[in-house]
Amino acid sequence: TAAGAVLAGAVWLTGCRTTPPLTPADFSQPGWQVQRGQAIWQPPQRKPELAGEILVARRAGGDAFIQFTKDPFPLATAQTAGDRWQIDFGAGRRSWHGRGQPPKLFLWLQLPRALRGDAPDSPWRFSRTNETWRLENPRSGEWLEGRFFE
Repeated sequence: TAAGAVLAGAVWLTGCRTTPPLTPADFSQPGWQVQRGQAIWQPPQRKPELAGEILVARRAGGDAFIQFTKDPFPLATAQTAGDRWQIDFGAGRRSWHGRGQPPKLFLWLQLPRALRGDAPDSPWRFSRTNETWRLENPRSGEWLEGRFFE
């Protein structure tokens, strides 16, 4: 119902405002596995595809950092640390953060778990062919396809 959607949105937005932003990930700390490569992102709502560089860093326990850039600008940056998550678009022009399970709608927060072999949340689908991987949402039409070089 419309009232339920408004209430859910209000709770979600309130939770985002009360959780402080995460401190940037420090890859010099032990345990980080960093992968760099190239990717193509098809945003939802039939927006144009974007090609760029992708960095995915993960460590045991589930902490992750993802950044998609079109030099010299970061287009999307996402991070999880413990039970906290954060995502920024357009170098911080739009930002969300919170605690608990990250929202299913953000591809960037689904990618680290899919890459480690865990199934992404529905409706997301992950596939891998040789060196190329693809994460897609058939409902929204959003997808990300890429490959790592290191």
